[in-house]
This record gives sequence, C-alpha cells and structure tokens, in this order.
Amino acid sequence: MIEQILELDRKLLLFLNSFHSETWDTIMWWISDKEFWYPLYGIFIIYIIWKYRWNSILTLVFIAILITLADQSSVQLFKEVFQRFRPCRPESPIHEMVHIVNGDCGGKYGFVSSHAANSFAAATFLFLLFRNKYFSWFIFIWASVVTYSRVYLGVHYPLDIIGGALLGIGIGHLVFWIYRKTGNRFLKGTFYG
Repeated sequence: MIEQILELDRKLLLFLNSFHSETWDTIMWWISDKEFWYPLYGIFIIYIIWKYRWNSILTLVFIAILITLADQSSVQLFKEVFQRFRPCRPESPIHEMVHIVNGDCGGKYGFVSSHAANSFAAATFLFLLFRNKYFSWFIFIWASVVTYSRVYLGVHYPLDIIGGALLGIGIGHLVFWIYRKTGNRFLKGTFYG
C-alpha cells in the first residue's frame, strides 16, 4: 500500500515537473527564493506595527516563534526521521528524469517540505490574525504558489508539499491559540503572574 502511494507520488511529480520552459524556470526559481519575498514580508511587518502599535511586539515575537517552530519541526521531526531523498538527489530512483533548474537540489531529504511548512504556518497565523476574506485568498494562494514552485523545480515530491502544508497549518493554529491566550493575559496585566 505504501509503495503504491509512493509510486503514485513519483508519477505525479514527473507529470507536474514535465511542464517547463526557460521563462517559467526563471519565474519559479525567483518564487522559490525566500529573499524574493522580503518586500512582502516588510509590508506585513509594517501593517502589523501600524495596526497593533505596542502590541505588535508580541505579535512579531510570536510570528518569529511560529516560523522557527515550523522550520525546525519540518527538519528534526520529519526530514531526519523519514530520510526520504529528494527527487533530484542521485540516490533517488527517478533523479535522471527530473527537470532541475540551475542545478540546485537543496538538502539531502525532502519529507516534509520546509518551504511548505513555513509558508502555510505563516498563512494560517496571518489568516487567523487579520480575518479578512480578500487577504485570506491572497495569503493561501501565495503559500500554494511558493510550495508548487518546489515541485516545479524538482526538489520536492507532491507528498512532501502536502505533508509540509498540513504541518504548517497545524502549527499555525497552535501558535495562534497560544498567542491569543498569552496576548489576553498580557493585555490584562497578568502576563507574569
């Protein structure tokens, strides 16, 4: 059963990864690059500071905790435990069939995707924080495009992405719940006692 699922995952990757062009290679390369999104992250930070004033410090601390938790749990609890080679690695049975952009493969293991965990954790937390339907569409489309770029680039299987997204959504909900509980205590002056 598991081998059938993994075989389907390999076939889906090869299908999705087969649709490429020079233009899309460049676009997906940039979309996958964290630094490309720094201006967007800056806008989020400015908006949070503007909207929450002094309470923005607590909000930004929780966002930093959120990203750290999503990133580290994707590596320590999944990649290092399951040790599933990325499709682009020479150890992968399909590596010669995978279209890799700029020769970059990333780390050794791919399950679960840290890009997916981080993106969906941030999207979930911000969705719960802002509660705006237009922003919600935007932030989840953004997370989906970022994570799809990883399949396009041949560095993750679809199940790596799905697993990372589910992990990120779970962490996003958990950290937001703690943020609400902590924020309420902090605002009532009982944060330390």
